[in-house]
Amino acid sequence: MAKERSRLRLVEPGSPKEGDPSGADPSGADPSASGPSGVEASGRVSGEAHAAIDPRDREAVFRRFAPYVARIGLRLLGRHEEIDDLVQDVFLDAQRGLDELREPGAIKGWLATVTVRKAQRRLKLRRVRRVLGLDEGADYTQVADDAADPTSRHTLAKVYAVLDSLPSDERVAWSLRHVEGERLERVAELCGCSLATAKRKIAAAHQRILVELEVDG
Repeated sequence: MAKERSRLRLVEPGSPKEGDPSGADPSGADPSASGPSGVEASGRVSGEAHAAIDPRDREAVFRRFAPYVARIGLRLLGRHEEIDDLVQDVFLDAQRGLDELREPGAIKGWLATVTVRKAQRRLKLRRVRRVLGLDEGADYTQVADDAADPTSRHTLAKVYAVLDSLPSDERVAWSLRHVEGERLERVAELCGCSLATAKRKIAAAHQRILVELEVDG
C-alpha cells in the first residue's frame, strides 16, 4: 500500500465527510477526528445547529433528519440500494423512543442509535448470506463521489470489500470512527459497549484493512 495518506470521499445524501483508513492510530485515537458539526459526544445537537423541533411531529422529524439517517446508513452499509429501506425501518422503530424524549436536542442522537442498531442487524444478515453464498457482493466503486481520483476510488472500494468480510460489530465500530468521524466515547455508546471494547474492535478491523490493502497494493 502506498505510504502517502489518501483522502477517501463518499457519495451520500448529505454533505460528504472524508474518511482515511491509512496512517491512522489503530486504537482510533486520531486527534484530528471529531464528531459531526453541531453534535456533542452524547449525540445531542449543540448550540444553534438545529432549531427546536417537537419529537411528536413525525413529519417534521422525518424531513429534518432523514438525510442524516441516510448518510450514516450509507457509511455503515456501503450500498445505496439498501438505504431507503433502512431509513424507513429506523423511523418506524424510533417512534416509541421519540415519544419518550424530553429534549428536542436529543432527537438526532436517538436516531443515530437506532440507525446503528438497524444497520448492524442488516450487516449480520448480509454476512450469513455471504457464508451461504447468497450474497454476490456489490460494486463499491460507486461509493466514492465524483471528486475522488481513480486511486482513492479503488482504495475505498477495496476497504468496503474488506469490511464485508469482518464481523459486523468490528465493521460498525471502525466505520463510525474512521468514516463517520465519531469520537471514541460516542462509538462505544452507539455500539453498546465499553470504551476499551470499542477500541479493540476498531483496532482489529483497522489491522485487517491495512493488511488487505498492503496485499492488494
